[in-house]
Amino acid sequence: MIRDAVQQGQPVNIDQVNRIIELRTNVDPEQPIHVAYYQYLVDIIVYQDFGESIWRREPVFDILFRAMPWSIFISVYSLLIGFTANILLGAVMAYKEGSYFDNVGSIGATFLNSVPYYVGAILMLSFLGFQLELFPTRGRYDPNTAPGFNIYFMASVVHHSILPIASGIIVGFGGTALSMRGNCIRVIGENYLHVARLRGISDNRIALRYVGRNAILPLYTRFMLGIAAIFSSSIIMEQIFTYPGIGWYTFEALTQRDYPLLMGLLIFFSTITIIGILIADLTYGVVDPRAGTSDREAY
Repeated sequence: MIRDAVQQGQPVNIDQVNRIIELRTNVDPEQPIHVAYYQYLVDIIVYQDFGESIWRREPVFDILFRAMPWSIFISVYSLLIGFTANILLGAVMAYKEGSYFDNVGSIGATFLNSVPYYVGAILMLSFLGFQLELFPTRGRYDPNTAPGFNIYFMASVVHHSILPIASGIIVGFGGTALSMRGNCIRVIGENYLHVARLRGISDNRIALRYVGRNAILPLYTRFMLGIAAIFSSSIIMEQIFTYPGIGWYTFEALTQRDYPLLMGLLIFFSTITIIGILIADLTYGVVDPRAGTSDREAY
């Protein structure tokens, strides 16, 4: 109604505009900016009230609460599977340094690391989804199945998530493998490994407890920060697969100029990033005890 009045050159009631802004965003435009910002934070933290979506005409928190589990589902599995595959590939490449497997693996890892995730998503959707019809091309589950704790619904959820998870694995795939390979080669050349062999320690124990553990430590922080990278990449990926998660709603909020919803989504992304960095910082001393050594102990 207000938009039609502006387009027709008619006067607009400012009080009505302010009421709509306050209703949709929970921000009183007549208050000073610092007071309005403080009240906005209080509503979010205390009452979980992010305002009302202009596009969906429902509370932003309900949209986030409904979409968050689906994005977490595909993002966590993409990160875990991708990171594990990279670690194993990098370790085997380092163990077989200079071999045919190492050369081919290095070339393949470099190539995959340079391929944008959305290119891989489009190729998999076109070939595996539309041409071979092996996987669904849209949605989170088959609408003909009844949602609930039953085998048909869960199988449908897994079937619809295979392509989004596979495209998420492409994010950073190869880069972690090359880093793991370089770390393993560096650790293998350390003197304490030669001492371990002279003591008669088995090769399996040396590979797992000495080489693998020390080589994976520098990648721990990358793993925690990868959580934020996976969620940010889901904006385009979920749009490609029409998978209504956090990324899908973010793209729609941008195109519809739904600022209350967009603010709630940006707060979600920022919170995930901060939590990932905080967990990595607090737990790195547990993973690597050397990081928690004080200067006094070092002397």
